[in-house]
Amino acid sequence: MGFVKEFKEFAIKGNAFDLAVGVIIGGAFGKIVTSVIDDLVMPIVAAMVGKPDFSSIYFAMGKGAELIPTGASLADAKKAAPDAAIFAYGNFITVAINFLLLALIVFIMVKTINNMKKKEEAAAVAVPVAPTKEETLLTEIRDLLKTKA
Repeated sequence: MGFVKEFKEFAIKGNAFDLAVGVIIGGAFGKIVTSVIDDLVMPIVAAMVGKPDFSSIYFAMGKGAELIPTGASLADAKKAAPDAAIFAYGNFITVAINFLLLALIVFIMVKTINNMKKKEEAAAVAVPVAPTKEETLLTEIRDLLKTKA
């Protein structure tokens, strides 16, 4: 029974539960960020520099590479020469660019949220706390003693 009890304590412990909640929220947040990238950022980038799609860039080598027509897409190259070794680095470039854009957007979002939190904390600190009745009484006594001295 010790193993079951220990597992139950682990599963219910805050760390495991917090991790589960984080994974669920992260999945939902991932969809939001993907939408921001695909639907908001990439159209702007595409309008300025063209659509950044390098997935058709590859280098064919080995047996059958000569069978691939010049300018063929990656899918057509794989069909034309199934035995050729195709080094498809273009898709990696596209994914790397998308990752950099995603990281930039997440950084901007986190920075904005942190700035908002700092402003809220500063506003909360800026409000002076009213003195208690004891403090007010002690201040009056101090002032009276000063005037008599």
